[in-house]
Amino acid sequence: MQITITSSFWLLLLILLIALQLLLVIILITKPFLRYVIGFQIKGFSDRLLSDKYTQNLMELWPAGKRISVLNILEIGFRAKNGKIITRPLGSPKHFPGFDSLMFAPQIMTRLSLPEGTQIDMQVTIGPKAYKPMTLDIPIIIGAMAYGIALSEEAKRALARAAKTLKTSTCSGEGPFLPEERMEAGKFTLQISRWAWGARTQEQIDSADMLEVQMGQGADMGAVTIAAVEFQGRAQELSGLAPDEMAIAFPAPPGVQKQRDWPNFMKNLREKANGIPIALKLMATGHLEDDLAAAIKLKFDAVIIDGAQGGSHATTPIKQDDFGIPSLFALVRAVRFLEKERARDRISLIIAGGFFTPGECLKAIALGADAIYMATVPLLALTHSQVSKVIPWEPPTTLVFYDSPAKSKLDIEQASTSVVNVITSMVLEMEEGMRALGKASLKELNADDLVALDSLSAEVTGVKRIY
Repeated sequence: MQITITSSFWLLLLILLIALQLLLVIILITKPFLRYVIGFQIKGFSDRLLSDKYTQNLMELWPAGKRISVLNILEIGFRAKNGKIITRPLGSPKHFPGFDSLMFAPQIMTRLSLPEGTQIDMQVTIGPKAYKPMTLDIPIIIGAMAYGIALSEEAKRALARAAKTLKTSTCSGEGPFLPEERMEAGKFTLQISRWAWGARTQEQIDSADMLEVQMGQGADMGAVTIAAVEFQGRAQELSGLAPDEMAIAFPAPPGVQKQRDWPNFMKNLREKANGIPIALKLMATGHLEDDLAAAIKLKFDAVIIDGAQGGSHATTPIKQDDFGIPSLFALVRAVRFLEKERARDRISLIIAGGFFTPGECLKAIALGADAIYMATVPLLALTHSQVSKVIPWEPPTTLVFYDSPAKSKLDIEQASTSVVNVITSMVLEMEEGMRALGKASLKELNADDLVALDSLSAEVTGVKRIY
């Protein structure tokens, strides 16, 4: 009997069934062989593993790995290859004591929460005693990320555009002044940095809403150098350096070579600032109170304190891992010192370093911060939904770094929208937390809204323990 197949569907089905039968036959024939081969290899491996002496045994990696991390092994390899200083991106991998052991404590029966939809005043004013204070709609500020030294023009423009939409400020960082960044931004903070171009021109200063004198950050301070080959292109042109000239950071901004130069430096800078706030940015260290005393004496309008969790594009592991103090400790010490010196009402306090969640930000404000500098979160948000352009062969951050050939692939508008979305989401959560606490303004938030889960957190912050 002849069977005629008139439908292409049934023909394909027949071919599929035949293919499945062939595959089943191959599996049945080869399965014993494969099991034998795999078993033989495993037996040989396990015999060696259990008989070779430790110094010749692959398992020596097990006790070694208990002593040192994969990161340690990786960085030993980097050092062994070149014999040079290595630099690590995005800050220290160490887990410093932070805000996790603090919890909000709403008063369930004695203070009602606020109805859904209640407007929360999230506005902050930086430099309240300055002639032209900087007022922002939200307490999250896009922190200092440098053009050329770290980020590309595309990334800086996207961050500036996002800041304008969010009605907050973005910071130039310590790199050369990028005119396109200023054009994209609303409120703009200009760093007076420790590089040859760091004094800035009067025109650049006139374009700013706040100046930030950079003396350090959470992951870096002191003099460093950047090879000319890593700084080529437009950033080098805007810096004023020659094409083959190495970029060298100074211990302090241009104009300060000795401690006695500070008063005259600040006098001249205040004249150029024409009434806008002048902030001091510091790495938080064990000598924080001495640094704050100097800031008060020099009449800074704000202090930006970067804890040890602060990130960086590329700094040495020793500065990331072994310098500074954690953000929580720095914040509490700064608040107490400024209150003791009766300077809290005129010096704004901005905390930075290791802030990734709305809860951490709100807890910092409850403990006395006026605003939060945030860099890693917006940096990672820039590449959201665009990572497929570089992975799996390169990390997502190659889309935003200046010295990366992939930087031109970053879609500025898409990147800006992602940054707006992530910070908007965080602020909305902070507002929800405020309603749950029954408070309609950040000014109402204080340390009494927190409890501590352990003795160390209670002792450090002065917050009541839960037991």
